[in-house]
Amino acid sequence: MQHFLSSGSAISQAEWRVEPSLVPYPDAMRIMEERVEAIGRGDAPELFWLLEHPPLYTAGTSAHASDLIDAGGFPVYATGRGGQYTYHGPGQRVVYALCDLRARGRDLRAHVWRLEELIIRVLAGFGVRGERREGRVGIWVVNKYGAEEKIAAIGVRVRRWITWHGLSLNVRPDLRHFKGIVPCGLPQFGVTSLETLGVEVSIGDVDAAFSCAARDVFRIDDAP
Repeated sequence: MQHFLSSGSAISQAEWRVEPSLVPYPDAMRIMEERVEAIGRGDAPELFWLLEHPPLYTAGTSAHASDLIDAGGFPVYATGRGGQYTYHGPGQRVVYALCDLRARGRDLRAHVWRLEELIIRVLAGFGVRGERREGRVGIWVVNKYGAEEKIAAIGVRVRRWITWHGLSLNVRPDLRHFKGIVPCGLPQFGVTSLETLGVEVSIGDVDAAFSCAARDVFRIDDAP
C-alpha cells in the first residue's frame, strides 16, 4: 500500500472553520466555488470547513438514476464531485477540504489518501478500526456480526489543482435515510455510524479529533 505522508514543513496558511448550525447545500456549493477561485488566485488560504447539512441526497458524476430509490421529500442535488449517490444530514460531520495541490505535489490520489487517513486516525481515537478497501471508495468497518459496513464517504472535485468537496463521517445520523438510495452504488453493503457501533461521542469530540489528526496528515499547524 502506498503512503503519501510527507515529512516536510507545515503548510500553516490554512483556515479551519466550524459551522455552529446547519448549512444549506446550495449555500455551501456557492461558498466553496468562490473560495476555490480565491485560492487559485492566491487571495485566500486553504480551507478545512466542518459542517452539517439538512437532510438531502447528492449525486456524483458516476450516479445511476436507478440508485435513487425514494427521495422521501428530501432534495436531490447533482454535484460535480466524484462518486455516486450519498446522503447528508444532521449527526453526520462533513469536512470540506479546499486544498491547493500546486503546493502539495499535484497528486490527486495523494489527496484522497490523506482524506482516508484523516478518517482512519479519527476513528482509531475512538477505538474503531477503519479500513480502506480496494475498488471501494470511503472507509469501512467490520460490525459485530463480521459484515463490512461503510462509515465514511469521500467525494472530491478538482479545478486547476484546487480541490473541493471532501468527506462525511457518520457520527449519529438517522441511518434510515440511507434507505432512500443505494449508497455509493453498492447494494450488498450496509451503512453504519459511531453511535451504532456503541461509541457515544459528540460532534465536538469528533471535531477535536479531526483537528488533531489534520496537523499530521495535512501538515497544518493552526488547526484549533
